[in-house]
Amino acid sequence: MKKIVNVATPAICVVALALSVAAFTKTNAATTSSAPIVASAPAGQPVDLTYAAEKALPSVVYIKSVQNSKLQTVEYSDPFEEFFSDPFGGFFGRGQGNNGKRQRQVQTPKRAAAGSGVIISADGYIVTNNHVVDEADELTVTLNENSKEYSARVIGADKTTDLALIKIDAKNLPAIVIANSDDVRVGEWVLAVGNPLGLNNTVTAGIVSAKARSMGSGVSSMIQTDAAINQGNSGGALVNTRGELIGINAMLASPTGSNIGYGFAIPTSIVSKAIDDFKKYGTYQRAMIGIHGGSLKDYVDAMKDQDKDVKDYGTMEGVRIDKVVEEGAAADAGLKSEDIITEVDGKKVATMGDLQGIIAQKRPGDKVTVKYLRDKKAKTVTLTLKNEQGNTKVVKNADLDVLGGSFKALTDGQKEQLNIGYGLEVIKISGGKLKDAGVPKGFIIQRVNDQTIKSIDDLQNAVKEASTSKEPVLYIQGIYPTGKKGYFAVPLENE
Repeated sequence: MKKIVNVATPAICVVALALSVAAFTKTNAATTSSAPIVASAPAGQPVDLTYAAEKALPSVVYIKSVQNSKLQTVEYSDPFEEFFSDPFGGFFGRGQGNNGKRQRQVQTPKRAAAGSGVIISADGYIVTNNHVVDEADELTVTLNENSKEYSARVIGADKTTDLALIKIDAKNLPAIVIANSDDVRVGEWVLAVGNPLGLNNTVTAGIVSAKARSMGSGVSSMIQTDAAINQGNSGGALVNTRGELIGINAMLASPTGSNIGYGFAIPTSIVSKAIDDFKKYGTYQRAMIGIHGGSLKDYVDAMKDQDKDVKDYGTMEGVRIDKVVEEGAAADAGLKSEDIITEVDGKKVATMGDLQGIIAQKRPGDKVTVKYLRDKKAKTVTLTLKNEQGNTKVVKNADLDVLGGSFKALTDGQKEQLNIGYGLEVIKISGGKLKDAGVPKGFIIQRVNDQTIKSIDDLQNAVKEASTSKEPVLYIQGIYPTGKKGYFAVPLENE
């Protein structure tokens, strides 16, 4: 069985079209008009890729990500606990009411990883993969040919699309020219540029072997290439023969973890919109059509493989709707199960990848015209795309300020007294969401939305993640100073 190995984000089977993103919008990067025209080689003649390499290499950087050593509390089981538990609540040193679970603190090792990035504006904006910068305490960017190092900060990042925008304080950088990936053709020669396997400033050549590949419910409508992509290429550039960016290298498909001819890049139609979102909102604006489904041909083939009867849909191309999400954009527009989407905004939809790629160029609130077949009859409807929370508002990351509280880590004395290993104490309530939900001063937060809370950073990350999720609510678990357990639901609606 073929194994998908990420150079970037994990590949997940697409089922729900909770689609996002990406109008091909203008950024501060150079446009295609600024590049000289390079004549294509006559049919059947070799292609000279030296110009593309010379243009692209200076714009691709080496990114080093460092996670510092941290002190963490871990739970472990004591196999003798249940046999020698102390009915006097720990007076004799065992049986502290933890169901055989004990805690200890461990020091995590310092971790370093490397990837690539692409300079998209002369003033220091660099696009890369989210997984290259995710959870990094330090980011260092080295320019081509090891000319200079810079510290970088994250402007915005999104796990679902596996894209991130970072910034270094520099000027007059060699920004790459961004091309429209919609114009890329299967069979076209391309270069993958990056820093694979520790080999900096590397280019590999191949062709575009497919487009609109659906590799997961997150990274969608990808460009497939046989240009060698390996670990370290993450976040690097896929460029055409003019040295223009057409995609950000993201993952490979391999049973070994090394390239065997199947690499995938996130197209610039998605990348450009993500860059614009990160700059304007600090977070990715994901548009959703509100259906579950898949390519019609895949569905029909699966039914035939199971010797099941299949109705005549009047076509073999399009996206078959299996289920319409309640109160979603498609439901509001009257779309139903068994409808076949064939076109959106005048663009043909033959597969799920096609639909994902089109919706990925939109934002919540955008209107799209959808053509579909119902019982082989052609129909047209206009619908308004929504965000993951079911409305058309801009979704922004919430900060700790929205909670209206102050927090501090527990002291060793508090941990010993309460027989716990971690938590954050609420030391002040000054209004905001915590007060509205009834969380009192002195309450100790231990878990939020099933995430362990050991530091203020943990709480901050939980708030940010929840604020942009489908259900913007914090489910808080913890204990009162008396030792009594407590539970609160804290809504984080957008204002």
